[in-house]
Amino acid sequence: MKILIASFFFFCSSFLVQTLVSNKYCWKSNYIYQNSIESRISVPSGFKRVEVNKNSFADWLRHLPLKEGKPNVLLYNGKPKPNQSVHYAVVDIDVGATDVQQCADAVIRMRAEYLYSVKDFENLHFNFTSGDNIAFNKWKQGYRTQINNNKVSWVKTASSDDSYKTFRSYCYTIFNYAGTSSLSKELKKVNNIKEMQIGDVFILGGFPGHAVLVIDVCENKTTGEKLFMIQQSYMPAQEIHILKNYTNASISPWYSLNFEGELKTPEWTFQKNQLMRW
Repeated sequence: MKILIASFFFFCSSFLVQTLVSNKYCWKSNYIYQNSIESRISVPSGFKRVEVNKNSFADWLRHLPLKEGKPNVLLYNGKPKPNQSVHYAVVDIDVGATDVQQCADAVIRMRAEYLYSVKDFENLHFNFTSGDNIAFNKWKQGYRTQINNNKVSWVKTASSDDSYKTFRSYCYTIFNYAGTSSLSKELKKVNNIKEMQIGDVFILGGFPGHAVLVIDVCENKTTGEKLFMIQQSYMPAQEIHILKNYTNASISPWYSLNFEGELKTPEWTFQKNQLMRW
C-alpha cells in the first residue's frame, strides 16, 4: 500500500510539473520535463536560478530537452565529434543532414524555434551575410530567395504555408547564407557584462568566428555572484551541446560572471566586450 501511495504521489507531482511547462518544442513529439536543463542540471550550493517570465525566450531556453545520460556529440553525418571531452550534456534537437548548422546557425536555430513556437512571426527574421533581411512572414507567403551575382531577390514559387516543414526550409536557407559575421551585426552590444541575461550571445564575427549562447543564469543572494551556462555547435556542423567549465570544474557546467580577463571555453576564447543581445 505504501508503495502504491508513493507511486501515486510521484505520478501526480510529475504530472503537475509537466503541465506547468507550457513551452513548445516543435521538433519534439514527447517532451519530458525530467530531461530538461532545469530538471537535470542543478545549481551550486548557495545559488538560485534567476526569475524569468513564463513563456519568455529565457524560460524556453531553461527548459530545453536534453538527451538522456551523456551520449557522444554527433556530427551532421552521424559520426562522433573528434573531441568528446568538451560537453556536459547534449541538447535533444536534430542537427540536420548537411554541414550547415554550425556555431552561429545553432544560435539562430534556438531563437528561430522559440519565435516560431510562440507564433511571433513579426520578429522572425535574420540577415544574410550580404545584409539582406530575410523575413519568415514573406517566406510563409510562398516567396523564396534567389541569388544572382551576390544580389538577393524574391520570387513566389509556392503557396502560402506556415507549417513547421516550411519553417525548417526557411531555417536551412538562413543557415546557408548567414554566419557569425552577419549575426554579430544584427545583435546589440551588452555594455555591462554584469547585466547578462539568458539568451545573450558571446560572439566574434568573422571567417572564422564563433558564437555560444547563454542558456541559464543563477545567483547567490548572499554574495551577489552570478553564474551562467552556455551551449554551442561548432565546425563541422554538430549536435548542440552544453559546455564544461575547464577553468573551474567545481561549478561546471556553470561559469562565474566574475571571471578575470577572457572567457575561456573548451574550444574558443571570448573577450568580455563580445557579449551581445537580440
